[in-house]
Amino acid sequence: MTTFAALADVLARYPAEATVLAADETTRERDDSRIEASLTDATAEVRAILAARYTRDELERIDDDSRGILRIYTIDIALYRVALSFGRSSERVKERYDVAIARLNAIGKGTAALTFDGPGGGGTGSAGGQPPGSVSPNEAIVVANERVLTRDRLRGW
Repeated sequence: MTTFAALADVLARYPAEATVLAADETTRERDDSRIEASLTDATAEVRAILAARYTRDELERIDDDSRGILRIYTIDIALYRVALSFGRSSERVKERYDVAIARLNAIGKGTAALTFDGPGGGGTGSAGGQPPGSVSPNEAIVVANERVLTRDRLRGW
């Protein structure tokens, strides 16, 4: 499973906080394995929340804008997890976590949305031989048998 954020993203956005929150108790140096493990956990949490609305394949097709938003939310969740694990939580970290979870829940409920590369963002695309994902997320899909009575079939009656 690909994570939505990497260690380099965390260090670029919050270098001081990452060092303080993930510091080893004995050496006082940043333990990058703690951050990487929390990024994996945070990605799983983000995917679980978004599974209410998006499939795994759809999440693989998100565009750069949506990937950037999910990166921010994943970093905030990961840092909160690190802080909780080692008793170093602060109000700032908790607040960013709460905002990330609230916004992810809004996306999962449909009051906000992700954008995708390629046509459409959801649906199966199975109707009419369209490729998967060619239907927009809020478009109604009607699947029915071929019409029996058409103008061509009724000619000559």
